[in-house]
Amino acid sequence: MGLKFIRFIFFGNYFIGLLAVALTIESTLQLRIPFNSLSYYALLFVAPIVYYTYAYMGATNSQAQNPRTQWYAKHKTFIKWSQLLLSITTVLLVLYLAIANCQGIFHLPLKYWLIVLTMLGMAVLYYGLVPVFFFNLNLRNTGWLKPFIIGFVWATTANLLPIILLKIESGVDVPESTLWGFLFVKNWMFCTVNAIMFDMKDYAIDSNRQLKTFVVRIGLKKTIFYVLLPLLFTGMLSLLLFFSLNHFPLQRILLNLFPFLLTAVVAYSMNKRKNIFYYLIVIDGLILVKALCGICGMLLI
Repeated sequence: MGLKFIRFIFFGNYFIGLLAVALTIESTLQLRIPFNSLSYYALLFVAPIVYYTYAYMGATNSQAQNPRTQWYAKHKTFIKWSQLLLSITTVLLVLYLAIANCQGIFHLPLKYWLIVLTMLGMAVLYYGLVPVFFFNLNLRNTGWLKPFIIGFVWATTANLLPIILLKIESGVDVPESTLWGFLFVKNWMFCTVNAIMFDMKDYAIDSNRQLKTFVVRIGLKKTIFYVLLPLLFTGMLSLLLFFSLNHFPLQRILLNLFPFLLTAVVAYSMNKRKNIFYYLIVIDGLILVKALCGICGMLLI
C-alpha cells in the first residue's frame, strides 16, 4: 500500500505541484511581499501536474523497462480521466483569475507581459507543440541547453510570477532590487543543477538518441566534477558573499547554504546508477529541502 501511494505521488507528478507551491512561498517570504490568492496557489499546484503528465500520456507498453512508463500504461484509464479533470480545473482557475482581475491584466506593464510570454513560449516549445509549418523546434531535444531552460522556467515560476500576480490581483508594485535578481539567479542555477542530475537517469537512452546532454557529451564523472560541483560551489560562494555584504544573520546564511552542501553530496554519490525513485524522491526532494530551508530561515530567524 505504501509503495502504491509513493508511485501515485511521484509518478503522477503531484510532488512536482508541491514543489512549485513550496518554492513560491519561499521566494514570497524572502522578498517580504504579500501572499497571492488561494486560487493562484491552486493553479500553481494543478498546472505543473497537467504539464508534466502530458509527456507520458501515450504510454501503452506495461512491459517497458522504465517503471514510470509501466505505471502509466497500467493506469492509462485513470490517467486519462485524471488529466481531463485536472485540465478542466486548470482552465477554470485561469478563467476565474482572468475575469476577477481583468482590470489588473489590462494595466500590466509591458516588461511583465514579456516575462509571461517568454515563459509560456518556452513551455510550449519544450514539447514542440508549435505546428511544424511554422517551425519545428522541441526544446527537450536541445541537449545541454535543456537543463538551463528547465531551471529558467522554474525560477520564473517561483520568483517572478508571484510578483506579476501580485501586481494583477492587488496593484502592488515590488521595486526591483539586487535581492530580487539574486534570488532569481540562485533558483535558476539550483534548478539547472537539479535538471542536469536528473538527466543522468536517461544517459543510455539519450546516448542512443544522440541527444547531446552534458552527461552524454563528457561522461558521468566529468559531469559531476567539471559541471555540477563547480556550479554548486560557485553558487555557495556567491550566496556567502551576497548575504555577508547585506549583513544577513549567520543562522539564515547556514540554512540557505545547507541545500547546496546537500546537493553537492548527492551529486558526488551519482557515480553509480540509481533506482528511478532515487531521482524522483531524493533529487527532486532537494528542491523541497531548499524551499523549506528558505522558509525556516525567514520564519524562525
